[in-house]
Amino acid sequence: MNNQTVEKLRNMRLGAMAQLHQQYVKENRFEGITCDEYLALLTDHQWEDRENNKIDRLLKQAGFRQNASLGDIKYGSERNLDKNMFVRLGTLDFVQRKENIIICGASGTGKSYLSQALGHQACLTGIKTLYTVTARIIKRLKLSKVDGTYLKELEKLARAELLILDDFGLQAFDNQDRETLMDIIDDRHGKRSTIIFSQIPVSAWYEIIGGEGTIADAILDRIVNSSHRIDLKGESMRKGILKQE
Repeated sequence: MNNQTVEKLRNMRLGAMAQLHQQYVKENRFEGITCDEYLALLTDHQWEDRENNKIDRLLKQAGFRQNASLGDIKYGSERNLDKNMFVRLGTLDFVQRKENIIICGASGTGKSYLSQALGHQACLTGIKTLYTVTARIIKRLKLSKVDGTYLKELEKLARAELLILDDFGLQAFDNQDRETLMDIIDDRHGKRSTIIFSQIPVSAWYEIIGGEGTIADAILDRIVNSSHRIDLKGESMRKGILKQE
């Protein structure tokens, strides 16, 4: 009878529940537990298993480069990183409000780590997140125009509740790049949140985007006006790692 119950649970894709029930039966651990308590125990175990699997799936799909954590972030006046501000961002309220974050700073100041720490936290709370290098995603979208999958690729980006664009502006934008960037930003404006980090200060973005100006104006208007801004300072944090090694 118990074997049939376990098999039925597995057929209903309740594998965690089946495994726990099988363990309780094998070890005869029913003493002192009511039917209601046992059912709650099995249900909670299955629920936690599904939630953990969902988080693992979200983390894998996000494509992070680092296993970053909010708890490991180093604050200090030399970094120009306000702890109160960043802790508030760590609550992910900005995602609920469809707001953006812009992080600027020299190479090695920790822009990528901060972004990915927020992204990891988002995945832990069930928020679909995508991390990508700006130049790489634009190149992929350009290629998708050739095989007719451009709109499909844009929809994938639009479905991400949080999009993280790495190294914005390191490569010059041509006309196609500008149009592609505009499509990405326009699809997300007021609907989804985006984190953009760059070595280039925001004051130079207009020139970096280039063109006749109309598209640059539209892109910056949609990004900057609804963004929290972080301008990191200080020496490269990689120097400290090298010293420790």
